[in-house]
Amino acid sequence: MLSQKINTIIQQFEPISLLEMDRVKLMNRVDTKFAFSIKEFIEFLPNLIENYKVLEINGNRIPSYESLYFDNDHLGFFLDHHNGRMNRFKVRYRKYIESDLIFLEVKHKFKGRTDKSRVQVDEIPLELINEHAQFVKNLTEKEDVLTPVLWNSFHRITLVNKIENERLTLDFDLKFNWEDRAQYYNNMIIAELKQEKFNRNSAFFKLMKVKIIRPYRLSKYCIGSIDLYGHKKIKYNRFKKKLIQLKKINNDA
Repeated sequence: MLSQKINTIIQQFEPISLLEMDRVKLMNRVDTKFAFSIKEFIEFLPNLIENYKVLEINGNRIPSYESLYFDNDHLGFFLDHHNGRMNRFKVRYRKYIESDLIFLEVKHKFKGRTDKSRVQVDEIPLELINEHAQFVKNLTEKEDVLTPVLWNSFHRITLVNKIENERLTLDFDLKFNWEDRAQYYNNMIIAELKQEKFNRNSAFFKLMKVKIIRPYRLSKYCIGSIDLYGHKKIKYNRFKKKLIQLKKINNDA
């Protein structure tokens, strides 16, 4: 029922095509994340119609995504984020389901900016082949052996500011799984505002301020790592309060 309500509202937005999205690729950008419940989202989504267009792919405005994240044997990429390193990486394969496109992606976070590099591939492998491993090594300058550590799937709405060089992604129906463990977030939206430079005058940023929804710093990869590997006593004390808050949002508490 809630998904139907979202779809009804999202159909009221002007569409934008993948080709038109070229102006907001923002492969080097500033990211600001927010989290809120789907009920809150449905309440304020109509307020964004005036300022944003919605990405439409083959008539679909709520496409599906699937990602496989890689890390070393001690989850070094996760720990770099947890320990607050200003220079850190994430490595994943991502499949854009409806477009039938797959990329190997390396995200580099450095001094508050995100730089994403990617190369198109034919499938999501369960190990890095030599060519892919070399692509990652050239970008990260790390010799670590990387192996798959978690799957992540979700639906996404992508909004594009009609004037500003800004993109907003809204992810929901989140699932993290690996082997016999799985975690679901069915009542929560993870929003990520992607900007050329940090701009508080963004229509979405202003709306978050009115709704008293503050930015937070925690990636989907980190959420999944804690959920799937927390039982193995990985260090995540810096993220405990954030994770508790996310659980409250998901439980609509």
